[in-house]
Amino acid sequence: MPRKLLFALFLLTLSSAALAQSMRNIDGCNIRRGAFCVNMNLQGAELAGENLANSQFTRSSLSSAILTGANLTEANLSRTNLSQADLSEATLNRANLTGATLIEARLTGANVQGGIFRNANLTGADLGNANLINADMTNARLGGANLDGADLQRVNFRAADLRGASLKGANLQGANLQGANLIDADLTDANIDQAVFDRAQMTRCIGCP
Repeated sequence: MPRKLLFALFLLTLSSAALAQSMRNIDGCNIRRGAFCVNMNLQGAELAGENLANSQFTRSSLSSAILTGANLTEANLSRTNLSQADLSEATLNRANLTGATLIEARLTGANVQGGIFRNANLTGADLGNANLINADMTNARLGGANLDGADLQRVNFRAADLRGASLKGANLQGANLQGANLIDADLTDANIDQAVFDRAQMTRCIGCP
């Protein structure tokens, strides 16, 4: 066989392998930017560092999935199950997590600027040192959640449930906590400059105004 043909076949093999590596398939979901994986079971999937920006995972299960450092910018995760998923250091800027379940999920150090968490369940979630500037947490459940050191500037916590949540050292400047439940919450050393607490429940809240 001529050398040129052998070399061409070698290059074709390499490119095919690279393509297969760049587009993994997990239970019918092509793992790539802009993936469309609706109503799928991806429980426990290994997706650390993957670029999943603009993807749709609506109503799918990603419980216990490993998404550390993944890029989920502007992803649609509405009504997705992310319970106990590891999203530490992940990027979720402007991601839609409306009605999502993130019970005991880990989002430490995650970048979630402008994220939408309306009616989401983040009970017991770890959002320590996360960047949530301008996020929408309206009616979200954050009972017992850890938000220590998180950047919560201008976050909308209207009617959110923060019972027993820890917000030590968090930046709540300009945050909206109207009607929020802060019973037993801990805001020690938090920056609450210009934050709004109208009609908030603050029984036994440490550091509340």
